[in-house]
Amino acid sequence: MYRKIEDKLKKWKKNFKKPFMLIGPRQTGKTYIVTEFCKNNFDNFLYFDVKKDTEISDVFEKTIDPEKIINSIELIKGITIDVENTVIFFDEVQVSERLIESLKYFCDSDKNYKIIVAGSLLGVKINRFNSSFPVGKVSINYLYPMDFEEFLWANENNNLMDLIRKCFEEKKPLGQLMHREAMDYFKQYLIVGGMPQAVETYIKTKSFKEVDLIKRDILNLYKDDIVKYSGDDSIKVQSIFEEIPSQLQKHEKRFSFNSMQKDARYRDYKDAFFWLQESMIVNIAFNTTEPNIGLRLNRESSALKCYMGDTGLLLSLAFDEKGLVDEEIYRKILFNKLTFNEGMIMENIVAQMLTATGKKLYFYFNYDKQNSANNMEIDFLIAKNKITSKHNISPIEVKSGKNYTFSSLNKFKNKYKEYLSTSYVLHIE
Repeated sequence: MYRKIEDKLKKWKKNFKKPFMLIGPRQTGKTYIVTEFCKNNFDNFLYFDVKKDTEISDVFEKTIDPEKIINSIELIKGITIDVENTVIFFDEVQVSERLIESLKYFCDSDKNYKIIVAGSLLGVKINRFNSSFPVGKVSINYLYPMDFEEFLWANENNNLMDLIRKCFEEKKPLGQLMHREAMDYFKQYLIVGGMPQAVETYIKTKSFKEVDLIKRDILNLYKDDIVKYSGDDSIKVQSIFEEIPSQLQKHEKRFSFNSMQKDARYRDYKDAFFWLQESMIVNIAFNTTEPNIGLRLNRESSALKCYMGDTGLLLSLAFDEKGLVDEEIYRKILFNKLTFNEGMIMENIVAQMLTATGKKLYFYFNYDKQNSANNMEIDFLIAKNKITSKHNISPIEVKSGKNYTFSSLNKFKNKYKEYLSTSYVLHIE
């Protein structure tokens, strides 16, 4: 299953100025992708799991000098390393701050070291790192669950996304037949999600039940990580995680802290949300009070929406009464025969796909007790890549079902017309 991150690895191979760091949540395929890439693109490849191989992790506790590190590894493993023709992959590096610190010296060395590092919960580690983090000395890259195009490639459909993209750019419809095919694939993607093991299982078995078993194993791994690694915030992180489906099920999907504890405030849960976001288990959208160029400058941190990082996992977490989602329930979702709030899934998948393209998530909400004409909520706001003096922000509205209106969007466009670029409405029925 081809992943787009491989394109970045190929570009990195042509220019070894910095060590390559791959950050991503558990079970997104970091180890597999890097290992296969190294095997297929280098004459010599060395792999070390720093979490399991304590002899290797101990090397970095003694020194962060590249030559001494390489010499120690040669001595421990009884090998000779041809630095010019060898790529070294250190996995699970979140367990060793000293290893992360050493990357600066690998970067600055005159020798042509080819170093790749990866790890789960690495985002949490980096953002709580001390001042010795090698800023500017590492090529930092992110691996997310498979996006829709990668899902199509995995299903050996290499042309549909190109057609969708072409029709979008030309503002032309797909045509009834191709639209039906695209929606069939998209609904499968909604249910299966983008975790590689779940996708692989679905392709092999076409069994939603087997896929659900895989997804529940992943959810259990996430829950174990929360207990083991979120420290003093463990209880709060667990509470937020379990609360995600019911929060997204609401018409107004902004996270309500009172649902977890009476009189709770954002400041009480700030660190817990931060941990979940940096672990890449969730994607968080913040309210921006004005859709201007700098969405972050107008961010209202206390008003947020919390989405699951993978929509397939969200479904398994939401339908959790029996510990396993029945195959029939998934079939009903696939064929529009199950009554539930599809808006929850649609917003989550849009958040997931925007995140995968590198977008930070923002929405707009305003409530005016005195004048209802000022009440409006826009699901997502994205900024153009190239900033101009006007019209930089695109609002995105996500709709599901047959009955919906554009009242908020129309009011928003009228109020902020000088700020706005193209508006988008995404609808699934």
